[in-house]
Amino acid sequence: MKKNVLTLAGAALNQTPMDWDNNLQNIKEAINEAISRQVNILLLPELCITGYGCEDMFLSPWLGETTFRKLLQVKEWCDGITVCVGVHIWLDKQVYNTACVIRNKEIIGFTAKQFLARDGIHYEPRWFTEWPANQVGEFELFGEKYRIGDLVYEEQGVKYAFEICEDAWRPNRPAERHMAKGVQLILNPSASHFAMSKTDLRYRLVLEASKRYKCTYVYANLLGNEAGKVIYDGEVLIAQHGKLLKRNELLCFRNVDMEVAEVDFDEAPTTDEPIQYLPTIDENKEVMAALSLGLFDYMRKSRSRGFVLSLSGGADSSLCAVAVAEMVRRGVDSLTALGFIAKTQLFSLKDAAYFETLPPEQVKRELTGRLLTCAYQGTVNSSDDTFNSAKELAQSIGAVFYSWTIDEQVQGYTSIIEAALQRPLTWAEDDLTLQNIQARVRAPAIWMLANIKNALLLATSNRSEAAVGYATMDGDTAGSISPIAGIDKSFVRQLLIWCQTELGYEGLQYVNKLQPSAELRPSKEVQTDEKDLMPYDVLNQIERLAFFERYSPQEVYEKLLEANVADGETIQGWLTKFYSLWSRNQWKRERYAPAFHLDDYNLDPRSWLRFPILSGGFREELNQLNRL
Repeated sequence: MKKNVLTLAGAALNQTPMDWDNNLQNIKEAINEAISRQVNILLLPELCITGYGCEDMFLSPWLGETTFRKLLQVKEWCDGITVCVGVHIWLDKQVYNTACVIRNKEIIGFTAKQFLARDGIHYEPRWFTEWPANQVGEFELFGEKYRIGDLVYEEQGVKYAFEICEDAWRPNRPAERHMAKGVQLILNPSASHFAMSKTDLRYRLVLEASKRYKCTYVYANLLGNEAGKVIYDGEVLIAQHGKLLKRNELLCFRNVDMEVAEVDFDEAPTTDEPIQYLPTIDENKEVMAALSLGLFDYMRKSRSRGFVLSLSGGADSSLCAVAVAEMVRRGVDSLTALGFIAKTQLFSLKDAAYFETLPPEQVKRELTGRLLTCAYQGTVNSSDDTFNSAKELAQSIGAVFYSWTIDEQVQGYTSIIEAALQRPLTWAEDDLTLQNIQARVRAPAIWMLANIKNALLLATSNRSEAAVGYATMDGDTAGSISPIAGIDKSFVRQLLIWCQTELGYEGLQYVNKLQPSAELRPSKEVQTDEKDLMPYDVLNQIERLAFFERYSPQEVYEKLLEANVADGETIQGWLTKFYSLWSRNQWKRERYAPAFHLDDYNLDPRSWLRFPILSGGFREELNQLNRL
């Protein structure tokens, strides 16, 4: 007979910071499901009682006490099962990020995180203290004493220990030490944010660790848009000796997503069998899944009643519209129509009964119509092409579509300033002013629609625009959320083609034929974004080299020249424009609506990249460059 067989489970949870009812309900649901499936050890994600994104609230002692009381409540649900729960602990005025092990309604210890994430979007050292390796301490709370630190546990003869998220990404990770202690099982509760293709890195990390350390490895991540900007893909992995036992569907719309595996710990590890890695990841599919789940959670957690969008007929606003339609499609496919309707908490029982009578595709169209309202706000400079693009796309997905012109309002503001200055405004002298007033005048009416509908206004700026400030503040940047500000324009354009060809959004055929243009100058100017700026693929290369790779302007120049992007003089001109606009427009990036983190980096100064609002503007560096 097999002696060392355990049933293991990992559960992804869709939590919200300090939403006790939601968070505890999800934890309870996961525990009950695990008990019903006769699980021995259930792993829940990092900081799942409070939610990971509490930020400076972690520094409030009252939150620590409240959280511990909630933990004691969770403890009573763990009847005949071992459950590992992510929770923060106050000890000697320090805060520790821990995994609490509860076995059959008894807390047997807290493992504290040893390595804190401090790069990219992470600021963990601001809140938490790292725990030293091989140290164990004790604390008392509410009259009970508990062990805390670098602990090893045992379940039915199987020794197990933890790596908490960032712990596993460091060279001197805890698993290196645990194997010498006879540990056969590593549990990793995580809050690992979504970024394109990151699942491949995570998958390799888990499987390679299970092979290298001759162990079983269980990984459980948070799920969904937890706190507004960061999306978690809810990945659950169970691997043994380099072999994948279980992996779930990422970015699902459920509150709890569990994987269970029966593991024989007497099974001898194989040393010669290669690891089977994931096939090439389709980043288009990933991003649309993340966008749709991110929008759904943002809408329901903010208690909003859908979305409003100024649909220009251009690429950015078209992608925002499709993202909402895809939110409905994926949500209904994942939860069923009634499940989706119930989770939004926006519809009456009468509405639910009506939707139940409709065929699936009609359900999705009509739900999109209830949740997305679009308006085309034209001027004398707008083209028939963009109007038709906006109208056809909205009609194809079932969104409500309005159309009006704003020339009268533009002229009203122009006349006020002309009277004050006692001169006419002209395109020769006042180009930027005359462009911006058109974008700004579009904001009040679309905000009115959003207010009337109690809906979220979608801002449509992308990352390339944010880099150089190619956006009108209080105009096209106006919004409650800016879902695509984390991805560049080149990616947006090819993603729209993919959405048309692979997802079947035929209404995109019009925008996919258009050259991106703000359409703010008279039509005879034939205005295009790239004429105003530079080729988008070049802009994106400069941005990445400058702020992700962190090269100097001189080094960026040399790399572009080496890649034969253009001749030296042209590259100098592009770099001068890029760095000048970047420095001048930091204040705009500070004021953008909250944006989703979708790539391996972003330009949001509140998360990934901080830059001074006032600076030297790279003047010396650009002067040296232009003397070449």
